[in-house]
Order: sequence, then C-alpha cells, then structure tokens
Amino acid sequence: MSAVALVSIALLGTLVGLVVPPVSRRFATADAHSRAFPGSQPVRRPWVDPMVAAIVFVGLAVAVGDNPALPVFLAVATVGLVLARVDLACLRLPDPLVLVAGMLALGGLTAAALLAGTPGRLLGALGGATVAVAAHVLLALLPGSRLGFGDVKLAAVLGLPLGWLGRDALLTGLLLPHVLHGGLALGLLAARRVRRHTLLPLGPALLLGAWLAVLLT
Repeated sequence: MSAVALVSIALLGTLVGLVVPPVSRRFATADAHSRAFPGSQPVRRPWVDPMVAAIVFVGLAVAVGDNPALPVFLAVATVGLVLARVDLACLRLPDPLVLVAGMLALGGLTAAALLAGTPGRLLGALGGATVAVAAHVLLALLPGSRLGFGDVKLAAVLGLPLGWLGRDALLTGLLLPHVLHGGLALGLLAARRVRRHTLLPLGPALLLGAWLAVLLT
C-alpha cells in the first residue's frame, strides 16, 4: 500500500477518533461512573481517541493491504472503538452497536467475496463466527464464569473477519484476548487497584486481541 494511501487512512482514523467520545456517551448508561472499574474513567486529553483510532486504522491497512475486505475491517473497527469506550465506562456492550458491527461485517465480507470471486472465504468467515460463538458460549456456561452474553455476541462478530483471514488469525484472535484480560486482572490485583470479585470489562480485550491477531497473522 502506498504512503499516500496510508496517510489518508490515518487521517480517516483521526476523524473517526474525534466522533468516538460523543457517540459512546450516548450509549453509556447513567450509572456509568459507579459501574466503571478503577482507572477506567475517560481520559481528559482530546488527542487520545484520534491517536488510538489512527493507529488502529493504519495497523489494519498495513496488515490487510489491498484486500477488498479492508473497508469492512475499518468499519468494524470504527464500531469497536465505540464499544470499547462504552464497556470501559459501564461494563456493557449495547446490542444495537454489536448488531451494527455484525451487519457491517457480514454484509461487507459477502460483497468482498462476490467482487473478488472467492466465495470460499465467506464460508471461512461464517465458520469463524460459529467457532467463536461456540467457544464463548461454553466459557459463559462454566461454573463461576463472569463472561456476559454481550461478550459472546461480540466474539461472534469478530469471528467473521478473523475467519476471513484464516485459521491462524481465528485461533490467535480467540486466545489472545483472554491472555490479555487475565494479565490485566493479575496486574490490577497485584497493584491493589481491584479486588478479587471486581468485574472487569472483557470487550476491550476482545477487540484488542482481534486487532493484534490481524497484525500478527
């Protein structure tokens, strides 16, 4: 991908980052402050969200390249940035946002598969979603599990683009979020920022793990 294209995508990500905070506030519940875990309060630096969004967009552009599915990955990432902010604020993943992300992923990947003449990749995407939802349903049903079904639905959505990229991306995207989440939980416990029964949002870890899986594979 050319330098001009990467700069354009970085600028697009910056613009997306500017609208993420106001959109996420519309979906955060009124009791967001009381439900957020310690240290998750919104950062008062207006450049943080644009910078993060630009990094996310450029990373996807470099990893996916000229693949016709790149716009789909960017669209899902846009909704994902909002979901991460909402989950950090109030420990919830609103169904309307997850549904929008799912529709963008499924519709976009279907169009990309048809345009590229590679219908088999769409089957891979659907298989990825099936594996992701099955794995997370099993985790949610385990005794003592704190995995919410909002997390299960988000995992299913992320399974679509990960499945599109192939088995390695899917497996990495399924395992890495839980490694990141577990490491964060242990670190916060060691620092005495949270207690053993403090609920921590999994949504940001699912999204970060999926993004890293795309970059790594």
